[in-house]
Amino acid sequence: MINLLTLVGSAVDDFHAELSRVYAQGFLDAMVGNPDYCVYVAVVAPDGTWRFPSGLDLEGIEAAEPLATPEALAWVIRNEIDVVVPQMFCRPGMTTFRAAFDLIGVPYVGNTPETMALTADKHRARAVVAAAGVAVPRGEVVRSSTGSLVALPVVVKPVDADNSMGVSLVRDSQELGDAVDLALQYSASALVEQYIPLGREVRCGVVDRDGELMCLPLEEYAVDTEIRRSTDKLDRSDSGDLFLVAKDDSKAWIVDADDPIVGAVWAAARTCYDALGCRHYGLFDFRIDPEGNPWFLEAGLYCSYSPSSVVAVMAAAAGIEVRELFAIALAEIEREVNGR
Repeated sequence: MINLLTLVGSAVDDFHAELSRVYAQGFLDAMVGNPDYCVYVAVVAPDGTWRFPSGLDLEGIEAAEPLATPEALAWVIRNEIDVVVPQMFCRPGMTTFRAAFDLIGVPYVGNTPETMALTADKHRARAVVAAAGVAVPRGEVVRSSTGSLVALPVVVKPVDADNSMGVSLVRDSQELGDAVDLALQYSASALVEQYIPLGREVRCGVVDRDGELMCLPLEEYAVDTEIRRSTDKLDRSDSGDLFLVAKDDSKAWIVDADDPIVGAVWAAARTCYDALGCRHYGLFDFRIDPEGNPWFLEAGLYCSYSPSSVVAVMAAAAGIEVRELFAIALAEIEREVNGR
């Protein structure tokens, strides 16, 4: 039996903690009854403490004993955890906490702290994939609303924020300053990026399987207002619960395998995967211009191994259910540990 630790929560704020619990619960539900795994839960709070509850209900989390990081890592070693499944979406969760498991020699599913830090910075990720030959919109990083050299229209976005927070489409130069100021509410820098005329917007998942990169069926997103905004991705129910808007069938769908854009996007995605130093899986957003050419927008290197996770949805369209998808990642970890 494999001892799995699901790493949940946020060391930054309650929003990222709640988002983490939404995805992590899907993973726990998917693994219920699987005799191959013994699943534990670790929840990190914004104050930096860890708890090891039996599940993700808030009362149970609050009742669990809070531990400092050294004590928590000692718990991981003492309980002989074999693999960690990171479900944290804040910057420390993507980097520092993964590095802590590297330090104690416990493998985890997904990308390294270095790759996560690289792709969290949209401008740096763009530069890397552009150097590898992938088409990228012209862009410039600004730290004030004094203007930009990129010709209008442009998309203005925070350099290192997720879920389309603070994103604006600017066609009038008089609106540029306000758009930059909005982006700077979410990041220390703003990316002013050439607007690619709307054709389509798709995501491509890539999975490392037996040492070979397998591209998954593309998922296309409805873009009714020329760019995707935060409300196209996340919202709250009447009761205040966070939910994933983009999982609605009217918002996203699988692209037919015979669609002419598929081959070009797959080729670009494989190049992005290698250039950014990904492992186990990758997920890349592309804008398709009216002529059918893909343009790299950003990398979102997340897979919660919940049936609603984007990579899992794509894999399901390829006939790979979420438990098999997770087993593929564990097999890759075994290959790495054994040096194959």
